[in-house]
Amino acid sequence: MSNQRPDGVTPSQTVGPYFKYGLTPNGAYEWNDAFTNNLLTPDTSGERIRVEGKVYDGDGAVVPDAMLEIWQADSQGRFSDPQDARALPNSSFKGFGRCGTDAGGGYAFDSIKPGSVPDPDGKPQAPHIVLAVFARGMLLHLYTRIYFDDEAGNAGDPVLTLVPADRRATLIAKKAGSSNVYTLDIHLQGDNETVFFDV
Repeated sequence: MSNQRPDGVTPSQTVGPYFKYGLTPNGAYEWNDAFTNNLLTPDTSGERIRVEGKVYDGDGAVVPDAMLEIWQADSQGRFSDPQDARALPNSSFKGFGRCGTDAGGGYAFDSIKPGSVPDPDGKPQAPHIVLAVFARGMLLHLYTRIYFDDEAGNAGDPVLTLVPADRRATLIAKKAGSSNVYTLDIHLQGDNETVFFDV
C-alpha cells in the first residue's frame, strides 16, 4: 500500500443539507438552544421587530432545508463584540441568530431594529442586518444584508448605493402595515435573485 497522496485538488463539499441536531434545534430536541431565531432578552431595549420571508431556489421552488444566520447591532448601533468598545457590558443581547427554513421555505427572526453603525471610514450606514445563507448545492455560503423600507438613511448608505438601483429592492424588507413585521424573500438564483456580496 502506497502512502502517496493522489494528485489534484480535493473536491469541495456543498454546505448542505444539514444534520439539524444542535444547528437549528428550535425546541425540536432536548437541547440548550444556544442558537435560536429569537434574539430578544429581558434587558433588550429598542423597537421589537420580526423579520420573515421565504427562501427560493433558481426554479422558484421553496427551499425547505436552508439555514440562515443573522448578525446585527443593538438599537444604539453597538455590536456585542470585544472589538466594539462601545458595547454595553450589562446587556445580554448578542445580536446573533440562526434558524432553518420550514417545509414551506419560511424563516423568521424576532429581534430589535438595529441602530446605525459607522463604516470603516466613519460614514454612517443605514440600519441593517447581515444575513448568511447556507443551502444544499452551494459550495460556499452567501452573504447579504437586510435593510428596512422605512429608513431614510437607505438613500445614503455606502454599501446599498453600490448596488444597481434596479436591484436594491432585493435587500429591502417591507413593513407590513402598522405591525412590526418586515418581510423579505431570499431568491438564490433567477430573475429576482437577491444581491449577494463577495466578502
